[in-house]
Amino acid sequence: MNLKHLHYFWSVARTGSVAAAAERLHITPQTISAQVKQLEDALGTALFQPAGRGLALTDSGRIALRYADEIFALSDALEAALGRRGGPAAQPFRVGISDAVAKNIAYRLLAPIAASAEPVRLICQEGKLDALLAELALHRLDMVVADQPLPTTVRVRGYNHKLGDSDTAFFAAPGVDCDAGFPACLDGAPLLLPGEDSASRVRIERWLEAQGLAPRVVGEFADAALMKAFGAAGQGIFPAPAVLAGEVAAQYGVREIGRTAAVRDAFYAITGERRITHPAVRIVTDAARAGLFGG
Repeated sequence: MNLKHLHYFWSVARTGSVAAAAERLHITPQTISAQVKQLEDALGTALFQPAGRGLALTDSGRIALRYADEIFALSDALEAALGRRGGPAAQPFRVGISDAVAKNIAYRLLAPIAASAEPVRLICQEGKLDALLAELALHRLDMVVADQPLPTTVRVRGYNHKLGDSDTAFFAAPGVDCDAGFPACLDGAPLLLPGEDSASRVRIERWLEAQGLAPRVVGEFADAALMKAFGAAGQGIFPAPAVLAGEVAAQYGVREIGRTAAVRDAFYAITGERRITHPAVRIVTDAARAGLFGG
């Protein structure tokens, strides 16, 4: 197998078309098509199939892409380790972020890594918690950031390191009526909720039931950022960790209408080691406990 052919395949897979890959690599589309065809012949399977005006990966193509990602990541690491790029080699720190964790939280948790005494190359991967834990078990990730501890139903050897927790605040765009006062104004109001994979979803629903409140759930979102975008557009009231209240209000142009300590969002670093020895994991946990979550 020719690695140049693999690189052309990888470029087409990442850009979505031969033309886009050709423009990025400054070669002709005919050259890329011919060399991807040679790779398919060498592997004995088709890697792409037509999809509208572009190309989509076949099942074999998706497998090949996963391996190509690892091969080229190792190539970059080799160059860095041998000093071809100058300066001290940056150690890769591979982090999986559960898609139930708000991106603002993820950024605040990982930002202190930039202050590390040793150069670190941060590699982030977002996805479902069970898939990320599988990657952790295979040592393809150094840490997983989640909004819940390691589920007992998942047969993965891992350890929970609690980073902190926060009250839950509720936000609304200026045009959304909340004159009845909080939390009474939630009754009958349009409400946006995290998806079922979010640990806070059940806690919010139980709290609403205990308060005798019956809002109209008009949207459910696996992506917290998309939920906030709908809320900013006036589509409904939405929850977020109170620790980020100022940032959420400023970024989305919304106002906090109230918060409750009865619904607390907790965040965890899940690693394969009981005692934290990885320097970057230590930076994340120490900074979260002392800063973001106020000790």
